[in-house]
Amino acid sequence: MSKKKGFGLSQNLIKKEIIKKKTNERLISWSPWPPASFQKKYPAFPFVLTIIVIIILYWYFSLLK
Repeated sequence: MSKKKGFGLSQNLIKKEIIKKKTNERLISWSPWPPASFQKKYPAFPFVLTIIVIIILYWYFSLLK
């Protein structure tokens, strides 16, 4: 087996470091969820979650009547 030499080796190391950084970053440092990229992937999540909660509460209170 031959060892990789030169630029190719540094490319692989850089890719591995980037992957490690992406997997280790967290939006809340002590929480396992959500990852730091969550806000970039789903920018409307807080709005949609709020709408869903309002609909569920509306449905719940309508059942109480």
